[in-house]
Amino acid sequence: MKAYQLTVPAENKPGILARVTSILARKKINIRATTISSFGASGFFNFLVDDPKRGYEALAKEGIQVEQTEILAVLIKDRPGGLDSLLQILSAENINIENAYGFVIESRKHAVFVLEIKEPDRARALIEESGFKTLAPQELAEIEPFHYMGY
Repeated sequence: MKAYQLTVPAENKPGILARVTSILARKKINIRATTISSFGASGFFNFLVDDPKRGYEALAKEGIQVEQTEILAVLIKDRPGGLDSLLQILSAENINIENAYGFVIESRKHAVFVLEIKEPDRARALIEESGFKTLAPQELAEIEPFHYMGY
């Protein structure tokens, strides 16, 4: 099963992010992770949400430009070289990463690296053949970073 992120291009000015998060909150769509990137007067937000289809529909209905993009969420070891071992596999097969970000889910044990790749099926097969686990949409939606710390 395929996992997705929502990508919202946006002007780099106050209130834009709050408008997007307000729409998602009103529709009871939970944001699991986000990145914000800007370059001059514009940029984009990436959101991992618990229901990407509903999130996409809610934002589009409110006139927000949004894309639902297939991603691979890969479980990696949270240790020096954990990310490098994944990236070396992709690089060796000439697989280009269009967009990526990561987050730790259990310190010194596990992290998740989210990849946007033009050939996700090929990359998924290679990643899994190399012993990495890709997370299914439900697994990704249910991640609880730092749950062991009692936040």
